[in-house]
Amino acid sequence: MRGSLAAIARLSAAAATVLALVLPASADPTSIELAAKFARGEYMAAASEAETAAGADDLAFAARALLAFCMTGEQEPDAAIIDRASRDAEAALTLEPDHGEGRLQLAIALSLKSRPMDAMTAWSAGYGEKGRKLAEDVLAADPTNFYAHGFLAVWNIEVEQRGGGFGAWVMGASLDKARSHYAIAIQLAPDDVGIHWQYARALVALGAKAHATEAMQALTRAMSAVAQDHVEQVMQARAIRLVEALKGDKAAAEKLAQVML
Repeated sequence: MRGSLAAIARLSAAAATVLALVLPASADPTSIELAAKFARGEYMAAASEAETAAGADDLAFAARALLAFCMTGEQEPDAAIIDRASRDAEAALTLEPDHGEGRLQLAIALSLKSRPMDAMTAWSAGYGEKGRKLAEDVLAADPTNFYAHGFLAVWNIEVEQRGGGFGAWVMGASLDKARSHYAIAIQLAPDDVGIHWQYARALVALGAKAHATEAMQALTRAMSAVAQDHVEQVMQARAIRLVEALKGDKAAAEKLAQVML
């Protein structure tokens, strides 16, 4: 399967219908079909089809689709599906060790794997450090990758939320670094719902009272942007819910943010 499915998957369903006008005549139409499935939220079907093709782009796309399924559900992510996404991303990197999308999807998978762990177990597993290194490798190759900047913005906040000031110091994380990555990400992609939502969610989870104003600014931007696909529609709905929570009991809003994705 030719073409980068991982890149095409970022397009909206509407954009996918007109890709024939801009893709070369030799482009595989399956890529367009899978992009449309992803945009509609048909993640498991898209992942299975991409896994069959088994190229590096295909496998990175499959990992992305599986992780989108996990992150848009109402329940805690299924560990088996996260493991499957991790294997797909690792397989993409086996085929192409410098594959940027494979690196980023593996970083996200590791982040989700560490979610149910306590701070010490996650530390011992090395998921946090490996995830950061993968995202930094993406940026070393492509400094304009706003998804990697967005990931590192949230990574820095979540290290402090889970490990406290000492844990953040040990891991080299800080709010200043988070804000710097977020600023770059939104300069590159000012209307990406996911970047605004994830940053705001992480801030509220860290401290609703201390970071309410900054979080509300990001939430407002998430709600005002035009959702490009099913993932962004889900995140916008969550942003609306968190905004309403922040208007009430801050402690309750903080607990809500800690269980949201």
